[in-house]
Amino acid sequence: MTFSVFVPPQADDGTALPVVWYLSGLTCTHANVTDKGEYRRACAELGLIFVVPDTSPRGEGVPDDPDGAYDFGLGAGFYVDASQAPFDRHYRMYSYLADELPEVVASVFPIDRDRQGITGHSMGGHGALTIALRNPSRFRSCSAFAPMVAPSQVPWGQKALTGYLGANPQGWRAHDAVALIEDGARLPDLLVDQGGADTFLAEQLRPELLADACRAAGIPLTLRMQQGYDHSYYFISTFMADHLAWHAERLRR
Repeated sequence: MTFSVFVPPQADDGTALPVVWYLSGLTCTHANVTDKGEYRRACAELGLIFVVPDTSPRGEGVPDDPDGAYDFGLGAGFYVDASQAPFDRHYRMYSYLADELPEVVASVFPIDRDRQGITGHSMGGHGALTIALRNPSRFRSCSAFAPMVAPSQVPWGQKALTGYLGANPQGWRAHDAVALIEDGARLPDLLVDQGGADTFLAEQLRPELLADACRAAGIPLTLRMQQGYDHSYYFISTFMADHLAWHAERLRR
């Protein structure tokens, strides 16, 4: 598995620094945000380490969507631990991000384990929300760009969760942000930016479901509808500095 790490100059004296994890969306690798995400200046000014994993396992013998579709298999790991063959051997993205990769990163880079935030885009926004909701003691902050908030209720998610976890929707709830909140998971607050011109908004993303769940649970949610913006990295790069500043404020506490 390939991942990317940006270390700001504040680490030169050996100081342990807060870290923000960024999870990418469908078809992406770590390189999409490192090339186009406009995070370097903000991280350098704020003293944030920025860690970007890949979206799925890759390599010889790693199974892909049998029809070659973009929304399942390679580039579409959905940040779950698959239980269905043949994906259960390689597709262990939840454990990779919750357990394995943090240990690797902490052994090499000067991260402060007590000051971690997580964000992501689209499928990666789904991953950021669900991983934070399942690990509230690890993450002080969570945000997302155009996240898939309720994969159990949208076509992308239903296909992926069936393929990775089986056909019983009850088994999907641990990987569905809205379901996790309904089942009692909590975070101190959330920031979500969503493009108003996003072609996936109505069918696949459905931020209103997250807003309803947060309202019922008493979770403060800042949901910003950014009119004119689509699902692309032009959208993400425009608001990346806002998100990083939001994380930095919470990671300083």
